[in-house]
Amino acid sequence: MVITSSSELEEASDSNYDRNAEVKAFDESKTGVKGLLESGVTKIPRMFYSGELNLSERSEKDSNFTIPIVDLAGIHSNLTLHVEAVEQIGSASQKWGFFQVINHGIPNSVLDEMINGIRRFHEQDSEVRKQFYSREKKRKVNYFSNAGLFTNNPVDWRDTLGFLVAPNPAKPEDIPEICRDIVIEYSKKIRELGHTIFELLSEALGLNPSYLIQLGCVEGTYALGHYYPPCPEPELTLGATKHTDADFMTILLQDQLGGLQVLHDNHWVEVPPVHGALVVNIGDLLQLITNDKFISVFHRVLSSQTGPRISIASFFINYNDMVEGSSMVYGPIKELLSEENKPLYKDTTIKEFLTHHFSKGLDGDTALQPFRL
Repeated sequence: MVITSSSELEEASDSNYDRNAEVKAFDESKTGVKGLLESGVTKIPRMFYSGELNLSERSEKDSNFTIPIVDLAGIHSNLTLHVEAVEQIGSASQKWGFFQVINHGIPNSVLDEMINGIRRFHEQDSEVRKQFYSREKKRKVNYFSNAGLFTNNPVDWRDTLGFLVAPNPAKPEDIPEICRDIVIEYSKKIRELGHTIFELLSEALGLNPSYLIQLGCVEGTYALGHYYPPCPEPELTLGATKHTDADFMTILLQDQLGGLQVLHDNHWVEVPPVHGALVVNIGDLLQLITNDKFISVFHRVLSSQTGPRISIASFFINYNDMVEGSSMVYGPIKELLSEENKPLYKDTTIKEFLTHHFSKGLDGDTALQPFRL
């Protein structure tokens, strides 16, 4: 069955609702959430309904909670500024698991064009988008809606263009021409920034600046260009369900619409868009190897009647290790352990960790739990 009209989707509300059939029809359309809007739907399919959302209170705002912003200007030439940045990043990674960076060296023109490039791809004619639609994990460029479409319940209100940045990046000719040049340029610069931030994180742990890099944390990068179309019923669904990131670190570029929230002290705190800033968050694996010194925290994205919202998330982890396997074992860093600070996690491989993460789906819990001692 291929989706051809909104009436087919509205049938989801009747007593004979078949979620598997709805998900299958959605996937076979190969046009994502954007395709639903293009077909004229005014009510969202039931597979998007979020049972976790308090519909009477979309978010909690508290002026006492502000996501830290770290200025990276001068960190390579001024020792005082360098030390301040290390301290701020260390504090944010321990208390928040999230922070924003400004004056990071990537020009605003590159950031703006990256957002525009991802927008251009998703707003092409559906017949053009379909050519890139795939769930094949070995492909280096994929267009899809919801990586866990068949396992996650609910499904998120967003579409994605994903591409492998490192190692063994996608060939230029495999990247959609409409955004090819900027994807290649942005990917190079985000890798460079990733190296810098891992050096600062290493220092914040009291380690040699190259420690986390030598450990392989920056070896792989996979980028996802998310497109959150306007939602006709935003009170019923989320753009991204509550989750933590199963990587070492994520660098996120978001447009000016907002919607990203972090769970801090039982409050959902907005991550306000700052033009020219990039959002950095600690991933599950960095929490594991730092023995809970740095924290990977829950975050989500609200849906909205306005949009589309565009964001690009660059995940620092070698996904090749999941497909091909690797003998590299990760556990709490020995230099951080002591009699007072005993290991909290068992050793694991990226393949083992990611296999668990993807099999459990977005169930509202962290993937770290089974790895605790």
